[in-house]
Amino acid sequence: MKVQVLGSAAGGGFPQWNCNCDNCAGFRNGSLNAKSRTQSSICVSSNGVDWALINTSPDIRQQIIDFPPLQPGRGKRDTGIRGVVLMDSQIDHTTGLLMLRELAHPLPIYCTDMVQQDLTTGFPVMNMLSHYCDTNWHQITPDGSGFQVEGVEDILFHGIYLSSKAPPYSPHRHDPHQGDNIGMLIEDQKTGGRLFYAPGLGVLEPHLLPYMQQASCLLVDGTCWLNDEMSTRGVGSKLATEMGHLYQFGEGGMIEQLGQFPDARKILIHINNTNPILNEDGVEREILKSNDIEVAWDGMQITL
Repeated sequence: MKVQVLGSAAGGGFPQWNCNCDNCAGFRNGSLNAKSRTQSSICVSSNGVDWALINTSPDIRQQIIDFPPLQPGRGKRDTGIRGVVLMDSQIDHTTGLLMLRELAHPLPIYCTDMVQQDLTTGFPVMNMLSHYCDTNWHQITPDGSGFQVEGVEDILFHGIYLSSKAPPYSPHRHDPHQGDNIGMLIEDQKTGGRLFYAPGLGVLEPHLLPYMQQASCLLVDGTCWLNDEMSTRGVGSKLATEMGHLYQFGEGGMIEQLGQFPDARKILIHINNTNPILNEDGVEREILKSNDIEVAWDGMQITL
């Protein structure tokens, strides 16, 4: 299985357009050793030709340009994208659907009924696309049952519910449902390689552990280093946990939790612009390395 990291940042990307936190300002003035990052998305394939796009960020046009297999150029109009799999209905994971409107056929979208509801009501992207290419919705049941994306051979997807909040525009924002946010176990039925992908992982609940224990690679939430990072960086007041993300450093944090999986490759993705792990020369990077944890970057390739 080929896994391509198209974007590795949280919403807003890095540097964020209106942010002058230490990271964003340092990147702009050249004092910070860090990579620019677009908003998080990956794609997977078994043959390197036919791809499932997982989340569709507002940066999808640039991500396609940066990864030519998604635009193979075999005809006047062409794409390597066989379908889109959505983990949630957040703006940074779904707005890019509008950039795919020039398709000559309905866009296959795989998501839960909760996400489909949000994308036809509070943020009606699917309704908008009905005036262009239209969509073909395939329901994901977030109970771990397997499904395939048509045209992507040998790859089996398993959606698993995560505890989280729906976006502010969701009709059930204050009434959480299973399926508002999911993790995904993705397996190559030929090689046996398994990826657990969860960019919005806020709590490692017991029902997730069997799926994570099966994985050859864990590609999980790297949003914030500290729970109170937004306030300590002077850009907000919400805790990471209040935003549905598990902080990395500290008791019960992601570093500690990932210690349960010594045999898996561990990579953080969906990294907020305030997170000090963006600094490649920082002490936080050394802490991650000492715990065998990597940091995803745009263009990173994983083979399982």
